[in-house]
Amino acid sequence: MEFLNHPTRNLFFTGKGGVGKTSVACATAVRLADAGKQVLLVSTDPASNLDEVLGVTLENHPTAIPAVPQLFAMNLDPQKSAAEYRERMVGPYRGLLPEAAVKSIEEQFSGSCTLEIAAFDEFSRLLGDPAATSDYDHVIFDTAPTGHTLRLLTLPSAWDGFMEQNTTGTSCLGPLAGLQAQQKLYQESVKALSDPVVTTLVLVARAEAGALREAARTSGELAELGVQNQHLVVNGMFQAMDTSDPYAVALQQRGEVALAAMPEELKEFPQSIVPLSPNGVLGIDSLRCLGTPQSASVDNTPLDAAERVEGLPMLSELIDELVAPGHGVILAMGKGGVGKTTVAAAVAVAIAERGYEVHLSTTDPAAHIAAALNDEGLPNLSVSRIDPEVETARYSAEVLERTGKNLDQQGKALLEEDLRSPCTEEIAVFRAFADAVAAGTNKFVVLDTAPTGHTVLLLDSALAYHREVTRQSSEMPEAVENLLPRLRDPDFTRVLIVTLPEATPVHEAASLQRDLRRAEIEPFAWIINQVFSPLSLVDPLLKQRQSHEQIYLREVKEQQASRMAIIPWQIDPPIGLSELRKLTHHDHATSQP
Repeated sequence: MEFLNHPTRNLFFTGKGGVGKTSVACATAVRLADAGKQVLLVSTDPASNLDEVLGVTLENHPTAIPAVPQLFAMNLDPQKSAAEYRERMVGPYRGLLPEAAVKSIEEQFSGSCTLEIAAFDEFSRLLGDPAATSDYDHVIFDTAPTGHTLRLLTLPSAWDGFMEQNTTGTSCLGPLAGLQAQQKLYQESVKALSDPVVTTLVLVARAEAGALREAARTSGELAELGVQNQHLVVNGMFQAMDTSDPYAVALQQRGEVALAAMPEELKEFPQSIVPLSPNGVLGIDSLRCLGTPQSASVDNTPLDAAERVEGLPMLSELIDELVAPGHGVILAMGKGGVGKTTVAAAVAVAIAERGYEVHLSTTDPAAHIAAALNDEGLPNLSVSRIDPEVETARYSAEVLERTGKNLDQQGKALLEEDLRSPCTEEIAVFRAFADAVAAGTNKFVVLDTAPTGHTVLLLDSALAYHREVTRQSSEMPEAVENLLPRLRDPDFTRVLIVTLPEATPVHEAASLQRDLRRAEIEPFAWIINQVFSPLSLVDPLLKQRQSHEQIYLREVKEQQASRMAIIPWQIDPPIGLSELRKLTHHDHATSQP
């Protein structure tokens, strides 16, 4: 890992869920501590499995790691900070304002933006105050703040009273209101982040188009804010050990193609390639090996029958249940990169081929699947695309028009930044999504996007607020008002949670499920994509991978899902009708080439 040749004092690791940020951050911390440095490793990732990786229970203060003498680690819990902070902000209003108003305020403090700001609040205590970490040579963070959070924190008007008059009813600005005291600390933190002598931003990606696109987007956003010292780590690069295994050859080729097509802006950075670790990375020994030739060493013990999770249904076996009502809405949900669009398209094709009228709506930025289906076409399948950028621009223009006209220059700048938040995109896409769902009363509508429980509750509380508190109807379109009860109706809406058989994707999916349940939406089934278990493999590295995924298959089957189905890993990317059909035809799903 090249950035370890001349490491800066602070190292931030960033990348989307499941790329191995925590593993690479931990391996870096161990390597520096083994070289005699005093190192503090900090996690602010709510889905972090730092305890698991290091094999020590961590608290919110530095804890010594016995197996690595110079290493200390701490797990900051932004969810706990966000909850305490929410209560500080909402508590004074309980009993004074109507219940609907209190609920509305509370939900505004329950989204990802509150969590982001609570996490930055934790970062800044360590980053902005040199005394807090003066005992350490290096401080390593296994996540980094987003561009949106940093832009909000650097707007001077974010610190005046503007956010007390939040006008949109769905704003992310609330979380800043109680933090004026930390303004100086935040400014010092932002300064440290953008000092290349002090801080390196390590972009972690996999050799996959989506992960590299996300790394390029993050890189550009943070570079604009002055974070220039960046390094790219491509983690989990697969090299076939047995070229007679067609799955191993295809997996290697897929990685090589993605790297060759890497966004131009990433090619400028120094790069490290880390080979795939067949067993995942748990424990100090495996961390010491990560990124070295030993990391790809293979244990050839065959998969024990007792370890194998048996009786896992294929996606094809869910289709009968999905079509039973004769119409309705099917939502494929999950984090980026798990294959939501593929699952939505495969389900839409399978239902259309049974003679039902189906509309597939996708937000997939690459739009490959929509294009392929539109070109080939099935008589009773129509395909459209919701473009998040277009929807967000339209929604933002409306809000600026409605509430921006009474603001001064600084107030307007703050409102514009608030509208750049991920929550704004959720709300904007939700409106287009509501129109698509309204059509599900007389046919099947399949979507590869869905609102989080937080968005549903935000709209719900905004509606209740308008009805009970202002005694007037909200400006929400009728389709949105009608949508909330429909989403909670299991006979009308079926939610499929899509994930991969790996630690972070399963943890993130479980968190998504908890959030949906908070909004009284019960998922219909979990779909685990890209599973090696049913395949006849020869390559020793892939066979070990097959063995390792049993832990996560068992967790989903026994702890998380009321129903589940798997999709085996495919040699050809599932684009086009014939490839999508393979995912829902049992005989194809595991057939060998």
